[in-house]
Amino acid sequence: MQEDGTKLFDSELKVMDVLWREGDVPAKHIADVLTKEVGWNKNTTYTLIKRCMKKGAIERTEPGFVCHALIPKEQVQEAETNELIDKVFDGSADKLFAALLGRKKLSTEQIEQLKQIVGEFE
Repeated sequence: MQEDGTKLFDSELKVMDVLWREGDVPAKHIADVLTKEVGWNKNTTYTLIKRCMKKGAIERTEPGFVCHALIPKEQVQEAETNELIDKVFDGSADKLFAALLGRKKLSTEQIEQLKQIVGEFE
């Protein structure tokens, strides 16, 4: 997601994830990684890279069709989290937090970590 709110789909996020993990790499490397991780063929990956380029999420440089992520992972995480909160939790971060806490038994250490995080926002 960029500033104009362009939505990146799950398949495009897989391409972006390779760039966020590994930094600037050739498109061929992205294709090789996603062949191993997801089973995609090279053409599928190249199509998705081009889609991300059209959306302004990836920049291509030569030589070697080197790809560079133009948007940081944190920006996408924030936009996706906001969309989830709005869509599923009626815009309430409290409801999301309660749902996350209710999913499993948390260890004492995890509870302390969450208290510390919440304390930083007070």
